[in-house]
Amino acid sequence: MRIATYNVNGANARLPVLTRWLDTSRPDIVCLQELKTPDDRFPAAPLGELGYEAVWHGQKSWNGVAILSRAGTIHETRRGLPGDPDDSHSRYIEAAVGGVLIACLYLPNGNPRPGPKFDYKLRWFARLQDHLATLAALDAPVVIAGDYNVMPTERDVYKPERWLDDALFAPEVRDAYSRLLDQGWTDAIRHLHPDKTIYTFWKYWRGAFERNAGLRIDHILLNRVAAKRLKAAGVDREPRGWEKTSDHAPVWIELAGA
Repeated sequence: MRIATYNVNGANARLPVLTRWLDTSRPDIVCLQELKTPDDRFPAAPLGELGYEAVWHGQKSWNGVAILSRAGTIHETRRGLPGDPDDSHSRYIEAAVGGVLIACLYLPNGNPRPGPKFDYKLRWFARLQDHLATLAALDAPVVIAGDYNVMPTERDVYKPERWLDDALFAPEVRDAYSRLLDQGWTDAIRHLHPDKTIYTFWKYWRGAFERNAGLRIDHILLNRVAAKRLKAAGVDREPRGWEKTSDHAPVWIELAGA
């Protein structure tokens, strides 16, 4: 089973890129972030033509997450992260698909730091920790995929000294990510490629992609049951070089059958 995550940076604006990638890569399950569309404008029909059913949690102009499947029916289990009933951001959706519990998330950026946006990021991260603590020990494979907006280590960012004041590299945020791993989650990319330079995001300007001046901020975490089935993990860099593409590249894993 191939499971991927992709911050599309606009599901409708980047639809030609998204459908081209889906048609060539054919992942079984896909987590999408930054839909930037209300629920009634999510492009379910063209995705259905490629064989994908979908559940989504949209928001006009901002945020938005979705789970796509061509590997079986999607049984949605949660929409929105618990812990703050007043939080109106569409950043989390969870579903059971093909015997795997899939969570798709888009963690807040948090810039500028310090400030209200950074405070919101830390609160959201704390809510995520609380919720994932209830999923880590499940006796079933659990996959938490998405744009975490955190570079966990200096290996995950080009020229880390330039990012010391950024919310994506703040010590508090990196510590929060580390505490997630301490719950028993495995960072799939780092587990299989501990020393390799791997990025998932490149800014649009100054030839960042061509120079490989990137960041690794899109992650797939696995509970112990899923980690035992991990066969491969990587990044599809090619779509990042396409015309009118997202500034992120898809990240994927392959799980062996049960």
